[in-house]
Amino acid sequence: MAMAETSEIEVIGFSEGSCGPFPCDDTRTCELFACAPSENLVKAFEALKTELESRYPGITLKLTLLDDGVPEYVVKIIEEHHPLLPIVLINGTVTPVGRISLPLITEQLERLTR
Repeated sequence: MAMAETSEIEVIGFSEGSCGPFPCDDTRTCELFACAPSENLVKAFEALKTELESRYPGITLKLTLLDDGVPEYVVKIIEEHHPLLPIVLINGTVTPVGRISLPLITEQLERLTR
């Protein structure tokens, strides 16, 4: 599928937060193995970053941690969209993903960057 030359994925959450609402078990529906079985957002983000950067050369990934405060733009996103944590933005667009999942984020990325 055709993708924009560059794309940015931003993941927003807490450093000690979970990477999603589901337990990290043998099914690994997220398709990430480097972070298992931690269920830790930071470890899952690093695993996601490694996978996506190897597949999409023009992509950048950013992790925004809320531990020391919530940036104003995140407050606005929460007020407008009420997203689940972790919040996943693709090129600034809120996605309905709500977890670190390689297949779900790839699907949203390809849909939003065609």
